[in-house]
Amino acid sequence: MAQQTSLAENTPKQKKSFFDRMLDSIEYAGNKLPDPIVLFFILCGITLLIAYIASLFNVSAVHPVTGEKVVINNLLDREGVVEILTKMVTNFSSFAPLGMVLVMMIGVGLAEQSGFFTSIMKRAVIATPKKIIIPSIILIAIVANAAGDAGPIVLPPLAATIVMAFGYHPLVGLVVAYASDLGAFAANLIIGMSDTLVAGFTGPAAQTVNPDYTANPAMNYYFIVVSTIILLFVSLWVTHKFTIPRFGTYTGEIEKMEGVTPEEHRGLKWAGIATLIFVLALLSMLIPENGLLRNPKTGSIIEDSPFINGIVPLITILFFIPGLFYGIGSKSIKTSKDFGEMLGKSMSTMGPYIVLVFAAAQLLAFFGATNLGPIIAIKGAEFLKAIGFTGIPLIVCFIIFVACVNLLIGSASAKWAILAPIFVPMFMYLDYHPAFIQAIYRVGDSITNPITPMLPYLVLLLSFAKKYDSKIGLGTLISALFPYTLFFGIFWIILVIIWYLVGFPVGPEGPIHL
Repeated sequence: MAQQTSLAENTPKQKKSFFDRMLDSIEYAGNKLPDPIVLFFILCGITLLIAYIASLFNVSAVHPVTGEKVVINNLLDREGVVEILTKMVTNFSSFAPLGMVLVMMIGVGLAEQSGFFTSIMKRAVIATPKKIIIPSIILIAIVANAAGDAGPIVLPPLAATIVMAFGYHPLVGLVVAYASDLGAFAANLIIGMSDTLVAGFTGPAAQTVNPDYTANPAMNYYFIVVSTIILLFVSLWVTHKFTIPRFGTYTGEIEKMEGVTPEEHRGLKWAGIATLIFVLALLSMLIPENGLLRNPKTGSIIEDSPFINGIVPLITILFFIPGLFYGIGSKSIKTSKDFGEMLGKSMSTMGPYIVLVFAAAQLLAFFGATNLGPIIAIKGAEFLKAIGFTGIPLIVCFIIFVACVNLLIGSASAKWAILAPIFVPMFMYLDYHPAFIQAIYRVGDSITNPITPMLPYLVLLLSFAKKYDSKIGLGTLISALFPYTLFFGIFWIILVIIWYLVGFPVGPEGPIHL
């Protein structure tokens, strides 16, 4: 094991910097928060209590669209308790995000369990020339966030070994891969699991204002594609400006990169052919004017088309096919038992999410039944209008607010499940479309991901880093990641402002304003 002097070694004699003290405070405060599942049950109780107290003072608001009076409904009386008990199962079973995420997990989970994600990332990085190795790692890391845990777990150590062979310090590979994957979490070239997760919470929140509204996972697609291009160059600049000079030259033992095995190569070949056939079949149903996946009345590919309405199953198949054929080709799937075990194992990881959804579904139901969510949203919108706080200042402040909350609550789904019932209706009353609200939320949710101690991947990254520098500490690692957070935030906010001023849709069925 190679050992080097830590770049920012903290000893008992050294006084901690303001930045280190701030990170210590964040870590301490975050560790004091209960588990997200427990937090949701606590919020359910707080919601019922606040609604009860508000009902004693006859709190109400006037709906700005219908003009109807919205009054607080107390659920702690006889009728309310009966409603809670009789609708608890329905609240959970009818919660749209649950079905969408579990269906998508069939495809994503198989691709991960079969080894397809790991092999394709390894193949992509190994085959890259030195001149474009860093930008290739960045792009692969950004796209890899569609694969969930495979990105921040598999790619950083792989990137460390690769850049070491090209003369860079291995910690450069660790840092750039980790920061690009998580810091650009709302950017991608394809629609992935995170798009489905957030849309699942945006939809029910928006329905408190417009019951007919339906959120689709592709509604931020234009924005996330452009964000990918912008953040690719930002990450590349930060890496060459800060990361590479910071870590300097590596003098330890150079590890040899394991190549793609013949079995993995065969699996990738089979996966590529199968995926190509599926894509060609998909295009054959999209390109013709009377294509099967177009709107049968208007011929549109986007507006109310089977393609958009069926985007979740299509994405599932897009991950499922290469995962299956890779497994067969590489012989990681030898029997139907292997296939079943992989699917079961991938679904077993969704246990905490299912419990989280149960609690989140009750919280959203309580917000709607008590009218607490709509009243807070209406009052909040009226207050913001009264002080003239809308437009760009409101957008920027919301992004920064979410970025700060992200330092304490790492789970994107948990965070948005809490914030969406309040902020989606509030912004809608200010004439912003749910798709745009979701897009700016995702920016704030992403930029502080690299430095938040609330993500379990950070501790894992530290263990990887200690392999090359036994004295490195969490503060040193976060200080190397911080420039990505800072400049991702600056340039992403600039992109949001430009996008807002131009008024271009953030995705299919995703305009800026209602």
